[in-house]
Amino acid sequence: MTFHLADSLPQTVVVQLEAELKTLPAEQRDAERRKRLEGWIDAGHGSCALRNPAIADLVQASLLAFDSQRYRLVAWVVMPNHVHLLFQLIKGWTLAKIVASWKKFTARLICDDRRASGEGTGGPDWHREYWDRYIRDRRHLEKAIEYIHLNPVNAGLVITAADWRWSSAHSGNVGSVKKD
Repeated sequence: MTFHLADSLPQTVVVQLEAELKTLPAEQRDAERRKRLEGWIDAGHGSCALRNPAIADLVQASLLAFDSQRYRLVAWVVMPNHVHLLFQLIKGWTLAKIVASWKKFTARLICDDRRASGEGTGGPDWHREYWDRYIRDRRHLEKAIEYIHLNPVNAGLVITAADWRWSSAHSGNVGSVKKD
């Protein structure tokens, strides 16, 4: 699943994209939409508030906080303007509740951090929607993990996935994720 900062994907871009996609056959639209939206966000548009190491640390810590209680994290990456996660829900928790709690909690932490550093009280707003996918099989799982881990490499932020410290690929974070 992916969630992103509101300013990372302006509505004008979405409208233009939808107009362009109308020319494609219906069976190709969803895949092309996902590819183009991910490409736009990976290009680093918007405030990129998560580029601030202290804020990225806060977001990553919030993801790890309820691992094995509400969900089981498999892979994650905190990018400058979005977050990718692969996780398994634990019974009694819904995707909507978990995502809402991450967004609410991290928005408050980011605002507190900005206030403490003298940057003001405002913080970035998360986009209301999020994108989720159901993992179909082992191969899809492996491809999803690879995509998540290589996201900072493909965005030109680091040379290797292990170099990005806000990711499950980073050696300092490997022990944080429980593997079943």
